[in-house]
Amino acid sequence: MDNKRGQGLSTSTIILLVLGLIILVILILGFTMGWNKIFPFLSSNNVQTIVNNCEAACVTQAKFDFCTTEREVNDGTNPKFKTTCNELATTEAYSLYGVKVCSGITCPVAETPVE
Repeated sequence: MDNKRGQGLSTSTIILLVLGLIILVILILGFTMGWNKIFPFLSSNNVQTIVNNCEAACVTQAKFDFCTTEREVNDGTNPKFKTTCNELATTEAYSLYGVKVCSGITCPVAETPVE
């Protein structure tokens, strides 16, 4: 009875347990903090999503969404910036993104503060 030994864990089992734990931690962090913070190099452009959202705001006559809601544009080459659908549609520099002017919505002109 003195020479009985318990069954030990093999090396491959320990390695698989450690890998499983690492993957679990990465999944938890990814879903709680956001994947862009964990893997920033995986971020791609979101231009088509913004174009679709702007078209939807125009079709549904959502003036606030089209005129004032800021959207973060990430085209994959330029630094990220925030702007509205109206600015994307009316500014010459943003014409390459393909956001169309919404004829059914008239956005108020931003007033410059008087000094």
